[in-house]
Amino acid sequence: MCWSATADLTAGVCIGAIGVACVARVRRVRELPLAALPLLLGAHQIVEAVVWDSGGGAGPATTAWAVIAMPLLALWVPLAVLLASPPGSRRRIAVPLASGVATAAVLWYNLATRTVTADIRGHTIGYAVHLPQPEIIVAGYLLATIGALLLCADRTVRLLGVLVAAGAVICAVIWRLEFVSTWCAFAALASVVMLGWAWHRGERPRPTA
Repeated sequence: MCWSATADLTAGVCIGAIGVACVARVRRVRELPLAALPLLLGAHQIVEAVVWDSGGGAGPATTAWAVIAMPLLALWVPLAVLLASPPGSRRRIAVPLASGVATAAVLWYNLATRTVTADIRGHTIGYAVHLPQPEIIVAGYLLATIGALLLCADRTVRLLGVLVAAGAVICAVIWRLEFVSTWCAFAALASVVMLGWAWHRGERPRPTA
């Protein structure tokens, strides 16, 4: 949903590069899924560049975009936060994780049995997949993703949750107005926050065997 194919590709490469730096910086295996979040966001932008070039429709790129955006992120984010959290604070992520598992299962089923289509609308792309009770699914998705970030014990991750929540609201409003989406900017900003998180993780002593 970002300007054009060129803008999506450029944003994807830049965000992906930040993801590589994040992964290289962390020193604990359990922190890798959260550190790799910018890599996933960058790949998502690159996939959307392909959607732009293909003129939308219901091709493989559209399906790949939907798989990353919907079930994969719904499960990835709360699980990554859970793994990166200290053992004593993991219980608070249980509800977002359960919501993510349930939401991802419903989304996987619907993506496997229904067709996802992409419609280019000026400088935005609208994606459509017919979901049963979409309000409940969206609520579960937001609880899994934004909820997990906001409930994390780490302040930087909580800041990321605030930014993602604000970005989701603003992008939703702009999309309804069919104006230029600002999702790329929020994804880039979120990736910079993740780089700061990973940088501080890298300053900690290496764990002993």
